[in-house]
Amino acid sequence: MSSDFEAYEQDFGTITAEVTNKIGRIPKLSGEEKTQLVLNVDKQLEEVRELLEQMDLEVREIPIQSRPMYNSRLKSYKGEIEKLEKDFKRSRIAYSDEVRNDLLGDDAGSSENQRAHLLDNTEKLERSSRRLEAGYQIAVETEQVGQEILSNLHSDREKIQKARERLRETDANLGKSSRILTGMLRRTERGKNGPAVMRSSSRNGFFSSSPVALI
Repeated sequence: MSSDFEAYEQDFGTITAEVTNKIGRIPKLSGEEKTQLVLNVDKQLEEVRELLEQMDLEVREIPIQSRPMYNSRLKSYKGEIEKLEKDFKRSRIAYSDEVRNDLLGDDAGSSENQRAHLLDNTEKLERSSRRLEAGYQIAVETEQVGQEILSNLHSDREKIQKARERLRETDANLGKSSRILTGMLRRTERGKNGPAVMRSSSRNGFFSSSPVALI
């Protein structure tokens, strides 16, 4: 896996070197030639981003003990591409002194200030956009967490209701069992007292062995 990572590194180095060279040339051009070079650089930057994604995937497959070294290299490459993207944005609205003078003449100075102001506003908009995206992501994650909590509460409520139903059933069964046991005990007590009553009655003369005269 590390060999694949290193292969991506080589491609990354080759393309970024080309991009750096082209970014330096962009301010010296104008018209269609500049437009074509800008499109070419934009395409190569996209290739570099894809290489970073591939390297990131490769790092995840590398043994844990070796990952810190590769993560450090990957972090450095990400910082490099961020710098290249900023330089690229500046180069698109920048002109060399020679080209600027040819295009604008005496208005070159004011135009340069306008471009600097435009670049500053563009960067502010990008920062605001990133903050909005981060806020949106937090809102989405918060909503997901809320839905999970509600789902868990609903599940817990069902469990509590089922537990209550089982408890009521258990109470009813215990009550029925108690009544059955009470009835059995009463019958047992009557069974024990019956012979004693008969013996007592016999001793007191309530029963006689003599035949009873029929009238």
